[in-house]
Amino acid sequence: MLTSFCPVICTSRLGESRDFYTRLFGFKATYETEWYVGLSRPGLPPHELALLDHSHPAAPEAHRSPVRAVRITLEVDDGEEEWERIVTCGAPNAQPALRATDPDGKHLVVTDPNGVRIDVVTPKRPTGDRTDCWSRGEGAPCPEESILRWRSR
Repeated sequence: MLTSFCPVICTSRLGESRDFYTRLFGFKATYETEWYVGLSRPGLPPHELALLDHSHPAAPEAHRSPVRAVRITLEVDDGEEEWERIVTCGAPNAQPALRATDPDGKHLVVTDPNGVRIDVVTPKRPTGDRTDCWSRGEGAPCPEESILRWRSR
């Protein structure tokens, strides 16, 4: 059974990245050195994220470069309220991508100091036979629907 999940972002902007995630998304630094920052966001389940200086020997030599091409999706209850909060906090590169017509829900996009795209989404609650996926804790859409939609692109 999975008991924890902690993505690690290799970065050349450790302090700037720490400030971004603590200011905009409520993470708290739980462990910090000159080359590593452990971040946590309380709740059930708790959410973790780590930042690692890309040049530090803790990273395998073949992977000692800043992160490239990563997208993180954060699910929120109220996308419009979250958008206002993020803009008020002064998020750099924020994109007002709220689209009420999106089949998966409303989205807003902000980019962290490393170029990591943060997609903040308010999923639409399913209706009809799709509600079974929510009751099983799988979110929306049902996994089989996601696969079909992905393959049809």
